Parts: sequence; structure tokens; C-alpha cells
Amino acid sequence: MWHRVSHSFPVQLLKLHLKKNLALVGIWVLLVLVFSDNFGKVLGIPYLFLDPEYLNSVSWMGFFLMGIGFAVFTMAFHMTTYIMDAAKFQFLATLSRPFIRFCVNNSLIPLVAYLIYIVNVITFQTDNISEDGWGIFRYLIGFFAGNLVMFLLLFGYFAVTNKDFFVMFTDTLDKQLRKVKVSRANVMNRYKDRKLAKGSVTTYLDINLRPTKVREDLARFEGHKLLKVFDQNHLNLVIIEGVLISTILFLGFFRENEFLQFPAAMSVMLILSILTLLVGALTFWLRSWSTFVVIALFVLLNASSKTSWLNRPHSALGMDYKADKASYNLDRLQALLHPDTLKKDKQKTLEILENWRKKFPENHPPKMLLVACSGGGQRAALWTLHVLQQMHLRSKGKFLSHTQLITGASGGVVGAAFFRELFLRAQDDISMDIADPKYLSQISSDNLNPIIFTLMVNDLLIRNQYVQYNGRHYLQDRGFAFENQLNINTGGILDKPLHAYATPEYQAKIPMMPVAPLIVNDGRKLYISPHSMSYMCVSEHSDITLDEKSQAIDFLRFFEKQDAEDLRFISALRMGATFPFITPNIQLPSDPQMEIMDSGLSDNFGVKDALRFVSVFEEWIAQNTSGVVLVTIRDSEKNLEIEKKTPPTIMQKLIIPLKNIYVNWDNVQTINNETMFNYMKSKVDVDFERIEFEYSTKDFLARQGVTDLSGDVKSKELEVQRASLNWRLTTREKRDILESIHSYQNQQSLDRLEGIMLDGPALK
Repeated sequence: MWHRVSHSFPVQLLKLHLKKNLALVGIWVLLVLVFSDNFGKVLGIPYLFLDPEYLNSVSWMGFFLMGIGFAVFTMAFHMTTYIMDAAKFQFLATLSRPFIRFCVNNSLIPLVAYLIYIVNVITFQTDNISEDGWGIFRYLIGFFAGNLVMFLLLFGYFAVTNKDFFVMFTDTLDKQLRKVKVSRANVMNRYKDRKLAKGSVTTYLDINLRPTKVREDLARFEGHKLLKVFDQNHLNLVIIEGVLISTILFLGFFRENEFLQFPAAMSVMLILSILTLLVGALTFWLRSWSTFVVIALFVLLNASSKTSWLNRPHSALGMDYKADKASYNLDRLQALLHPDTLKKDKQKTLEILENWRKKFPENHPPKMLLVACSGGGQRAALWTLHVLQQMHLRSKGKFLSHTQLITGASGGVVGAAFFRELFLRAQDDISMDIADPKYLSQISSDNLNPIIFTLMVNDLLIRNQYVQYNGRHYLQDRGFAFENQLNINTGGILDKPLHAYATPEYQAKIPMMPVAPLIVNDGRKLYISPHSMSYMCVSEHSDITLDEKSQAIDFLRFFEKQDAEDLRFISALRMGATFPFITPNIQLPSDPQMEIMDSGLSDNFGVKDALRFVSVFEEWIAQNTSGVVLVTIRDSEKNLEIEKKTPPTIMQKLIIPLKNIYVNWDNVQTINNETMFNYMKSKVDVDFERIEFEYSTKDFLARQGVTDLSGDVKSKELEVQRASLNWRLTTREKRDILESIHSYQNQQSLDRLEGIMLDGPALK
């Protein structure tokens, strides 16, 4: 029994893969780790597979497409391993439909992965989604239906085209193939493989899944004729590989059609399929030279990527990239921070502050609110919008009129910008309810599917499609896909140039809200605002030529000749919310070229910018307000329990240094912000207080504060899984984010805000 099992074709193929094809096996292992929630959890990667969203909803259709993606990748695995290894098993050539039988016996690894995926889908949907058993069953039916459709199409093709030994040698189908030098070389190499084969396979699984003995009279077949069968099959595989890849890339021309914006996980499976198929194609044509050629092509591509044709910038829509580039050097930066310039910009902002002050009675100085919202992808956008809506309700619509400045990073600024635009429109349309839950659904709608799809069909190769904006043409990329989908999700209300906010901000109809991404070149910030803010770039009264490095660059002045004021506002939001590898860094028209990345790296909470603003206008604030209230909206907890350390494994020792940097970046910024706030509070001659909101993953703390919960509580009962750092949220994650407003701390913060607003002066 042991001999029959160990020498069966499925087991021999498994041993061969573990010995020779570890890279392909590694992809399956990685997928299993993702399915089982052991890889990419912080970024929400498992949920893309376990809860696929299509057309802004999780449905059987999303799982149907996932089934197609799984089937394509599975067939890519079968085709590639067949091309690389089938010649080692000469008995296959004597069977009818040899490739189909190879797939049946090569399905051990995919079968295990499929079972793990199905189990985890059921577990996830049962634990996290308010879905009945029939709903989950429909999801699985959709998945298997997608599998079945794709397998029937592909296996139908192979059933017609792949011939066995006896059929093939009744015609001359392969005469042309034999004339090709590369193919003749392949035959000779495979013939050597055949001679080295030990005939270790004694049984194989037939199409009906019954064990069947391998025929013992293989010696009477001529070796080169057996190998011709494999070559003919290999050619058919290469043909269908080309068709699949061409089809996927052709869809890129229609990627803006929402029906073609497949679930992100399906796009990932198709990307893996393309890479796997390319391995098979290269192996077919190049055999032992494939590794050398791949390395040579990579070196050549890497060297040629410096050319202007391959290294084209990821553009900011609205700006003029054909005008003379803005000079980017220390002399120019110093010139832009001339004392007269600082004075002029400060005076313009003082006029804005005076307009804000006029909204309140002269004899009743108001509280000035500053809102600082943290980054954190879509969870931060949803959490920020939800908190702002609740503040609006509790303050009877007064709080944003008291707010003069909004700062922050990444998703937090996206959510705040959406709310600010709603507030602006509501001033002309009193029927608008800016606290309507529909806006929460809009800001939390999927924004990832079009990004990953565009990465697959466009950005992995050469970007060749353009989009027109404001009379100019820009290369499309996955960054534009992000902007376009955000624009669709928010009903198009943010699709306006930067200068469209100049008048509303000047008239104090809405708070000022600079977007402040980080400049990769030198670590400075870039303040993107419809009003120049050079006073935020350097300390007041400092001599920049001697003792101080400027901390930021004013976007409006620096790119004045490149039409900075025409910048698409959504492009500005994207610049501040650039996520590594997902949305590319934007390059701006300067010399040398300025590259922009996520603002969270320098100030993820927006507190530094808010405190700097208070410092610059301290005197005016003291004379015209009754104090400053800094409202911080965090998508993370400020005070966390100290994690217990356990002896690390070798793998953990390799990962921990990088993990410590990532985990503590939030803590380091929080501690620095605490230091700066306490210093500013003691320095300024005004009443300075702070109200904090947190998206907390530990709801038991809220219950403990209300009910004096004590004693031991099971950790499973206390743990609430934190929403992932992503541009796509599951239903459960959305629910947890929204429910976090009911925590004890957040309710106390709303009570404090309500008290401040009700005690303050009424608007004129």
C-alpha cells in the first residue's frame, strides 16, 4: 500500500514541485496564509478574498468572479508545470487527452488551497457578517459556478486540440513545429529528460478519479515520437496563454466601465496568473536558457527605465507640465521666504480671520476651533466624517462655523474635505441634511477594485492611455483610477480646481484646510492651499540664511507659472493620501523633479500644523477669541496597554526590527505631539484646551467606564478586530467604526463640545 501511494502520480508530482518548483508552490503557500488571516491582516488583504466586493456590494456575483480568478490561476499553474515537467513522465504521451489527466493528478496542492479558502470564507462570513446560511450558500454557489464555467471553457479547448500518441501519428500536424530550431532543441532536451526518467510512477488517477496502472510496454514507443506529443500539447498551452494574457490586457481599454472593475482579489489572481504563464512560455521556448534570459531582460529593462519613454511622471491633474519647469534649489526656496512675502501672506490670512470674527457678536468673543484628523486610509475617512457629523448634530450645526482650520493627513483629510464641501453646499440649500447616513455610505464605498485592476491592465506594462482635464492631456494610471472612483463615490462634488475654494475660505464660509503631503526629495512639507501660507514654512523673524532650514514649501507660489491654482482638488487629496505601491507618488513639474508622498509620514495627526498656526496668529487669537479648542480625531488609540513579549522565533527576529519601526511610528508622533501641545498651552496667553476622539478597538473599556466592569474577562470577549489600513472596508469593519462613537470617552468628548457650543455666542 505504501509503495502504491508513494509511487502514485499525484505524490510524485508533489515531490517534484517541492524539489524543483518551490517558487510556484510558494505562491500557493502565500495565498493560504492570506486566506487563513496569517498574512496582510493589518492591510486588510485577507478580506479582499474572503469578502470580495463588486459594484459596491458583496454578492454571489463577486464570488462568481473570484471563482473565475481562481480557475485561471489554477490552470496557469497546471499549464506551466506541464510545460516544465510533463516530459519526465513519458507514459502521459500514450494516454488520450494527456494534459487533462495531468491536471487531475496535479491538483493536490490546489485542492488543499481551495478547501482552506472555502472553510475560511464560511468562518469569516459566519463570524463577521449579518448573513444567514442561505446567503453564505449562495456565495459558495457563485464561487463554484465561476470555477465550473472557466474550467469547462479551458478543458473543452484542450479536449479538442490535445492529441494522444496514436491519433497524432496518423497525420502531419506537427511538421512545421519540427522545422523550428528552438523546438528541435526543446525535443532534444526533453529526450534527455526522458532517458533520465526512472519510471517511478506506477499508478495515476484517471479522469473518473480511479487509480489506474501505468502501462508497462512504453519501451516499444520511440522516444522522440513520445516527445512530439508533449511539444504539440505545449504549443497549444502557449497559444492559450497568449490568448488569456491578451484578453486581460485588452480589457484595460475599457477599464473605466464599472462592470469591468473586478474585485481586487480577482485582479490579484489574474496578475499571479500572468506571471505564472510567462514562466511557462519562457520555459517552452528557452528551456535551460530561461533563467539567464529573464535576468538579462530585467537588467535591460532596469537600465532603460531611466529613459523618458518608460519613466514618465505620474501627473497632478490641472497643472501645466509643458511650461518651463519651476526651479527647485535653495536660492529659490530662500527667495520665496522673503520677509515681505511672509508679511503679505500673513496679512491675507488675518483678513480671513477678521471675516470669521464678523460672524459673531462684537461683544462676545467666540471660541476658535481647530480640527486635526489623522490618516489611515478609508477607515480614517469614514471615522472622520462620522465624528464631524456627530459634532454637527450635538452642536446644533454650530461647530464648523466656529472652526477656522482643518489639518491632518491621508484618509482623515479626505473625510474632512467631503464634510466641508457638504457644509458649503448646505449654506445655499437649506434642505440638505449633511448628517445624512448616506454620506457615510458614499465615503466608505469601495475604492480599491479600480486601482488594482488598473495596475494589472495598465501600470504593470507601459501606460498608454490619456485622460483630458481642463483642456490638457495626462497619462492615466492607478492614481487617476483612485481619483475617478473617489469622485464617483462622492457624487462628483469634490471635482473642482483648487482656486474654487479661494473665495469661500476668504469669506470664512468654510474653514481653511491646507493639504500637506511630504516632499520625498528633501523631507519638507508642501502646503497646498488656495491661499499662500508661506508663514507656515519657517519660524517668524528667523534668518533663514544663517540658522534655520525651511520646514515647508508654499505650493501656490512655488508652482505659480505651472498653473498651481488650477490643480484638481481631488489630485491634491490624493497627493496627501499616497499609499505605497497602491497609488503611485505624484511628480510635479520642477527641476529637479519634485516627488510627493503621503503626509502621514511627517505628521499623521495634523497636530503640528494646527499648533504652528496658533503660534503664528497668537496675538490676534488672544485679542479676538475667548480661547482655542483643538479637536483631534484619531483613527487609533493614544494609550495602549503594554504588549507582553514572548520569546521570538528566528523568522520573527528578522521581521521585528522593521515591525518595531512601523508600530512605534504612531507612538513616537503621539508623544511628540503631547510635548508640543503642553508647551504651546503654557506658552500662549489664551485659554487652550483639547477634545479628543478615538477609534478604539477595545469596546470593553467603554463598558468598564459605564458599568464599573471588573474581574477577569476572557480575552476573546474583549477583543474587537481593528479595521484594516486599506481603501476598502468590509461590512463588519464599517459597523465597528461607526459604533466606536458610542464609547465612553467619545461620548464624553461630544458632551464637552456640546457644552462649549451652547455656552458660546450665537451666530449673527
